[in-house]
This record gives sequence, C-alpha cells and structure tokens, in this order.
Amino acid sequence: MRLTVGSDPSVVEKIRGFSNWLLDIGEGNLGGPNDGEAIVDIPQDILINDPCDSIGSLIKFVYPSILENFSIAGYFQERAILASKNEVVQQINDRLLKLFPREQKEYLSSDSLYQSEFFHNQFDANLYSPDVLNGLKVSGLPNHKLILKVSVPIMLLRNIDKKNGLCNDTRLQVKSLGKRVIEAVIISRSNIENMTFIPRMSLTPSEDKIPFKFQRRQFPLILCFAMTINKSQGQSLTKVCLFLKDHVFTHDQLFVALSRIQSRK
Repeated sequence: MRLTVGSDPSVVEKIRGFSNWLLDIGEGNLGGPNDGEAIVDIPQDILINDPCDSIGSLIKFVYPSILENFSIAGYFQERAILASKNEVVQQINDRLLKLFPREQKEYLSSDSLYQSEFFHNQFDANLYSPDVLNGLKVSGLPNHKLILKVSVPIMLLRNIDKKNGLCNDTRLQVKSLGKRVIEAVIISRSNIENMTFIPRMSLTPSEDKIPFKFQRRQFPLILCFAMTINKSQGQSLTKVCLFLKDHVFTHDQLFVALSRIQSRK
C-alpha cells in the first residue's frame, strides 16, 4: 500500500494500521500460541453480518446491480468472492448463474479409463464405468457437467497459450457458446480485452488421491463469480468478499485472501 505526501494523518494512520494487521496475519503473529488451531479477530467494520442471507449480502456488496453492469468493461475484472473450499465456491457460482436471464448451455464431458489400467491393475472395469467417472469431482479438473451462459465470468484450468495470455487461472468473460468452441474475452493478467476461442481438451487429474488413471474430455473452464482462495493468488482485485463458512487452513491462506485488495475500504 502506498502512502502519499499530504494525506490526511488519520487516513494514513488507518492505512498503516491495516497494513500492519495484514503483515501480522501473514507472519502468524495473531491468534496467540496454539496447538494447530488459532482464532484471529476480524475488525467489526469490515464484517458483513446477515443471519438470514449471508451469500445474498456478499453478492450485493461485490456485484451491485449485476444485471445492469455486467457488460461494462472491467466489471468482473476487479471483483470476486473468495472461499476456502470448492463446494462453497460452487454454491455461490450456481446462485449467481441463476440470476442471469440468458439461455444456459450444458456441456457434458467424455470420461474414460486409460487402457493401461486394464493390463496393469487387476480390478473389475465395471466398477469404473463412465457413470462412476462422470461423478468424480477432482481439484484442477472441470466437472463432468459444465453449465454456462453468455456474459458470465470463467477461469481457465490449464495453460493453453502462455504467449497470448491463456494460462492456468486466467479469467475470461463468455461472448458466445458454440458446440465445439467457446468464444471469450480475456479480463485478467496479460492481453486483457483480447478475444480468444477455447476448445475441448483431454485432461487428466494431477493429484494422487485417485488410485487409477483416467481422462476427461471437456472445456478446461469453471465459473468464477467466486473462486477458492488458492485460485485468487496472482489476481489483482479492488472489491472482494471472503465467505468464511469454513475455517481457513493457515495464517498464510487468510493473508492471501485479505491481501488481494488494494485498500481497507
């Protein structure tokens, strides 16, 4: 955060206090001694307390008048809702998707086991039928069912073309939905406002939690009205809500979320 000469001393002091608070979180100095779990107090003035509809309150703060403003350049580029788990992120994204009056388009993946699995592993292939594979939700992999509408924000899950700004975690906004390609405009990182076409790709999970190899042919995309804290790293935002339905995992993760923004306001 940059302090400018001639600023109101009270404003400068508030900015400095907030900066120090963020640094203390990042260095693990808040919460006191702990045995693996600590409580960090969040200042009251940056909390949104709504016992009736917490998600609705977050949406109103981050995306005010969304149906009137979504076509404005930079609207999605500078704002997002963050959460610690994919399940919560999907809940928020699904709710925001329903707000859009546009016709939705559903894309289903084609999932299959690697042929080598049949030879190197002694198991009944029927246990891993396409229906079973379709139901797998794996971090870093798009779901079997991808539902999109024109104008919604999306995020890439793979490096496609680094030279032209199409990298993992790049955010885009949908312009048209075809059968074989999705047309979108880049709204984050480099090459902002460039138009591009995203094809289906054969993707494999990178994590080792699944005891067999399979591939999913799908568009390497997810909705990103909301995103996980980990996915927000490297994003430059000006308006952020952090939905703490679940605890964050570490001080570092909380620091990443809170430091996405440029001011306390």
